[in-house]
Amino acid sequence: MNKSTSSPSKISEQRGVGIFLILVSAAAFGVMPIFANCAYSYGAEPITVLFLRFSLASIIMLMYHFIRKARFPRGKILLAVILMGALGYAGLSFSYFTALLYASSGTVAILLYLYPALVTILSVLFLKQKISAMEITALILALTGTLCVIGLELGGEPLGIVLGVMAALIYSVYIVAGSKIMPRTDTITSSTIIMMSAGVVYTFVILVKGAHFPSGLSGWGAIGGVVVVSTVIAIVTFFEGLKRIGPVHSSMLSTFEPVVTVALAWVFFNEGLTPLKFLGGALILVAGILLARK
Repeated sequence: MNKSTSSPSKISEQRGVGIFLILVSAAAFGVMPIFANCAYSYGAEPITVLFLRFSLASIIMLMYHFIRKARFPRGKILLAVILMGALGYAGLSFSYFTALLYASSGTVAILLYLYPALVTILSVLFLKQKISAMEITALILALTGTLCVIGLELGGEPLGIVLGVMAALIYSVYIVAGSKIMPRTDTITSSTIIMMSAGVVYTFVILVKGAHFPSGLSGWGAIGGVVVVSTVIAIVTFFEGLKRIGPVHSSMLSTFEPVVTVALAWVFFNEGLTPLKFLGGALILVAGILLARK
């Protein structure tokens, strides 16, 4: 009797924790452009920032991993997690930053934030997940809000468009695959392997292209923010939230990320907040409330 009555409340509690973790992850990812721009202003370049991001995050995670005396997964699970880092995260970062060379930042951002819709489609096709009318409404609100926040600075070459769509598709597959893999392994362990795999990829890139490191304490402080806040905290909280609320709701709630970025850009760089951006933030908030009430 107690089990049956307490079960719904426990599920609701886990869902609440999952929503909170995804929002923390979105905020942590959202502050990354602020840290990255600071690092760039002190002489770092994108590839070097990505190399430092995953390499230093791997060291932090490995230290914690060994303190916990945890074990790495084996066999197919280990291979899947390695591929999530080497192809998923590294592929996403490469596609996104290369796309910026051939298309405007607004265009690339809009294409990347197609991923909640792609995650929903992939979840229906491959995970046989049923989508309610409320979830479709929340998806439309989240995507419309994201479009309002990012803006309509469209323009670019076909290659930039293709790479932007590729980044969205890679991230979508990464999230859907993660929703199946993460429940079968420890979050800290799998996150460590993902960061290590991406770090190895960017180590090879740095060996070929060379590195441009930031100068001064402020530059390295910005790198520290990218590593600790926007990588370690962001990835671990995302996967913990993903375990609790699934890929569709996780991807929709992650649209809070550009809201955080725009708000922080207004605070630190005095970038304007237009009524359209306020509207976008409100739409994303409504989408989040709909998902939270489900």
